[in-house]
Amino acid sequence: MAKKKTNKWGKWAFIVGVILALLAGLFPGALDVGSVALILVVLGLVVGLLNIQEKEAVNFLVATIALMAVGSAGVEVIGLFGLGSYLEQVVTNIALFVAPAAAVVSLKLVYDLAKD
Repeated sequence: MAKKKTNKWGKWAFIVGVILALLAGLFPGALDVGSVALILVVLGLVVGLLNIQEKEAVNFLVATIALMAVGSAGVEVIGLFGLGSYLEQVVTNIALFVAPAAAVVSLKLVYDLAKD
């Protein structure tokens, strides 16, 4: 029963993190940037600890690498109807959210490999 409740927290942390990343990127002046970044990092840590299981870890890390590559590729060059800056901020916020989760998952995998 405790596992189910823990997964519920992780699920909600993921949903809130994605929504916050989108809203903060689409409405950049509405929220304090520092607070948003801190909340996204904390939510990412929660997701990494509670949501990502061992069987999902490799797929999650590959997806994270792809996301980081998109973010570093310079999304601002997509000046599609003036949406480039918004898209760049959304991708940056999602990267802020996913990076801590990836760090936690990576550390869990390294620990599992080292203990054997």
